[in-house]
Amino acid sequence: MVRLMGRSGTRSPLRPGAAPSARRHEEAGPSRWHTAAGLRSVLGGRSVAGQVFLLVVVIVLLLVMAAVGALVLQVRHDSTQEARGRSLAVAESFANAPGIVEALEGPDPTAVLQPRAEAARERSKVDFLVVMNTDGIRYTHPKPDRIGKKFVGTLAPALAGKTVIEEIEGTIGPLVQAVVPVRDPADGRVVGAVSAGITTKNVGGTADRQLPLVLSAAAVALVLATAGAALVSRRLLRQTHGLGPDEMTRMYEHHDAVLHAVREGVLILDGGGTLMLANDEAHRLLGLPADAEGRHVLDLGLDPGTAELLASGRVATDEVHLVGDRLLAVNQRTTDGAGGPPGSVATLRDSTELRALSGRAETARERLNMLYDAGVGIGTSLDVTRTAEELAELAVPRFADFTTVDLFDAVLGGGQPDAAASLSRTALGGIRKDAPLYPVGERIRFVPSSPQGRSLDTGRPVLEPRLAEAPGWQAQDLERSAQIVEYGIHSLITVPLRAGTLVLGVVSFWRYEKPEPFDEDELALAEELVTRAAVSIDNARRYTREHSMAVTLQRSLLPRSLPEQEALEIAYRYLPAQAGVGGDWFDVLPLSGARVALVVGDVVGHGLHAAATMGRLRTAVHNFSALDLPPEELIALLDELVGRIDQDETEEEGGAPVTGATCLYAVYDPVSRRCTVARAGHPPPALVHPDGQVEFPDVPAGPPLGLGGLPFETAELELAEGSRLVLYTDGLVEDRERDIDVGLEMLREALGRAGESPEDTCRVVLDAQLTARSFDDIALIVARTRALAADQVAEWPVRADPAAVGEVRAAVSRQLAEWGLEELTFTTELILSELVTNALRYGGSPIHVRVLRGRNLICEVFDNSSTSPHLRYATMTDEGGRGLFLVAQLAERWGTRYLPAGKVIWAEQPLPPGSARP
Repeated sequence: MVRLMGRSGTRSPLRPGAAPSARRHEEAGPSRWHTAAGLRSVLGGRSVAGQVFLLVVVIVLLLVMAAVGALVLQVRHDSTQEARGRSLAVAESFANAPGIVEALEGPDPTAVLQPRAEAARERSKVDFLVVMNTDGIRYTHPKPDRIGKKFVGTLAPALAGKTVIEEIEGTIGPLVQAVVPVRDPADGRVVGAVSAGITTKNVGGTADRQLPLVLSAAAVALVLATAGAALVSRRLLRQTHGLGPDEMTRMYEHHDAVLHAVREGVLILDGGGTLMLANDEAHRLLGLPADAEGRHVLDLGLDPGTAELLASGRVATDEVHLVGDRLLAVNQRTTDGAGGPPGSVATLRDSTELRALSGRAETARERLNMLYDAGVGIGTSLDVTRTAEELAELAVPRFADFTTVDLFDAVLGGGQPDAAASLSRTALGGIRKDAPLYPVGERIRFVPSSPQGRSLDTGRPVLEPRLAEAPGWQAQDLERSAQIVEYGIHSLITVPLRAGTLVLGVVSFWRYEKPEPFDEDELALAEELVTRAAVSIDNARRYTREHSMAVTLQRSLLPRSLPEQEALEIAYRYLPAQAGVGGDWFDVLPLSGARVALVVGDVVGHGLHAAATMGRLRTAVHNFSALDLPPEELIALLDELVGRIDQDETEEEGGAPVTGATCLYAVYDPVSRRCTVARAGHPPPALVHPDGQVEFPDVPAGPPLGLGGLPFETAELELAEGSRLVLYTDGLVEDRERDIDVGLEMLREALGRAGESPEDTCRVVLDAQLTARSFDDIALIVARTRALAADQVAEWPVRADPAAVGEVRAAVSRQLAEWGLEELTFTTELILSELVTNALRYGGSPIHVRVLRGRNLICEVFDNSSTSPHLRYATMTDEGGRGLFLVAQLAERWGTRYLPAGKVIWAEQPLPPGSARP
């Protein structure tokens, strides 16, 4: 049989031993003989067609039986449910009918209820409707002889007020009855019960109507199935027994042609290991002799591994064997698994070229993965150094054994690279730490003949496959070059870091472990890798440049140092945000009369726009504070300024308005120890009393700057000497993971345990509030209050008489003598004479004078007029107009401060050198 299917091409008889006449009938095709024999085979069930026919009939019968059974069960279930529902509805309707309670409690319930019950039973199509008392004695029944007898059924739940539905076997057959209590509507007690019942045979009747239809459909289906099975059987007979010898021969020849045309070797062996069949491809792959068929597989001269596998007959899947110079993948299966003859079938596939192709595909896949990882893993931060380190970490050891990244110094600072400048080794990655390469931080100037120098000059990558034979590379540093070669580094690729037309530096890939030098394919990969990294490094460079500009701008706009003043002891902290620069600012502004203004503001956002806006607002606060305005008026002017800025920015195409700007402005007077505070959308200040108690004063919030339309209010606080006033921006108490209420409570706790000094307070607060770098800027000011002692303040009322000027001069002279400031007597008398004379002439009563001795000597004249004096430059012929000019020349500063009622003209003089300060 094997040779029939294989190489011999011999035709086998269709049916050995068949009669010639039968054989003629078979060669002639299907005939009546075939048909008759086939029908007998079908009806007898011996053939597959007969078995299929019988199976179809059985399945149809089972389906019919299942359908009938399901129909009967469903009808029975539906009948029961309908009986339960109808009996319950009838019983409840009759139990709740009008007059039934009166009838039950009447002298003859049967006479009243029997006609009504029978009428209701006939209308509702139930079998009985019984009314009974609480003892179960019937008052109604379809059969009058049963009235007065005991009710048969469950009555106790109904007497308890519940409804009962039960299925019982009654005298009239299986029935469903419902028992419903009858309640007295007056007090709700049960006075009787109503039972309605119906037999299940009187409900439905669907099964009797549907069963003939189901049986008719089943009969039709059985007939159709029988006919279909017969047709299929007849066709099967034609397709099998109708084949003649020519068709069978052609089929065998086709099988033989396919067997020898496939590109896989096929071997068929019997159970003893004898080769029964080998196609042409098997002969070629294994180098079999021409007479191999019929010989044992161990006698064919195959390599021991392959021969042992074929002789054993064991199952094998893609088992690779080296046969000559070929790698063969062998698959083997047994032939007796499904009752066949003992033996095995083996297929052989040449995988030599496939293995080479898969190796190249694996290499390409690894390179694509590395490029993908470069796009994802390089440039995770906008830091030039870190980006260079990420490039070195990615390349080692996947591409090179050592990687160095050298950048121009200007690139590290965010500037433009200078080709004439030196480079700095920014990153170094390697499989070992002892390589004799330049360390990180080394400044390098590559010679033109070196690969790095050529890459920087031409902007193209350079491959040095053998460093030991590259004199241009060795000229860079003869001693270090010799150490590198001796160490074992033998191949180099250099690629310039190009971003557009700019060359930012050079990347060097060094090979150490792998003996093969770099090739051209690896050169292209290195160029692609560095190109992707160059984009990230240039982005980091640009960010560094803009960030440096923004930081420089911000630092130039923030106060460099605090001005001298004696009213407050101040400590402050300013912490920039984790990324970028923000718009938080603060200021300490000395005012007239030894007063000090504290300012804290915040512009939401980061970057140059926020820093520039902050600078504009800070400058505006400086200018407005010079006018000695009350806090609420200053905040109002600042709000108006922000509104104008928003309007200008909106009209300008691409402009960004100021959003979220807040400000807090506080003025402390060391004489009265009063602090006036106004805020515009800013967090409230914290106040630490001398005894350590912490509170957040109730300062009216006001809207953020720029909204306009609402007035700003102030809060006036009286601070004991030694109190600490804490001003801050929202970055201290609020972030993405913490609500402002939680932040304020943490601030309260930190202030409660901080020391008395402002510096210690700043330290404790920041240690408690900052668990990590903040996402927003933080400005913090802690001001500890001081007060001018009573002996540092002198005050006199002034009569509305020009002679009072002399009295003032005399009083001031005596006070300066007490303070040991006789040197200032002349100038002070002259200043006060001019200021008091102006107040008497142009101002209104009352008038009084106050002199303060602090860091400077301050003279103040109060009057009730709001008229502001102006400095004039008198001509030679003018008789007056020189008073304020003299004051401006003699005093260090002078000005006007308006009060709710009147104004103050003040002048400051510096104390003489060596005079003791209080």
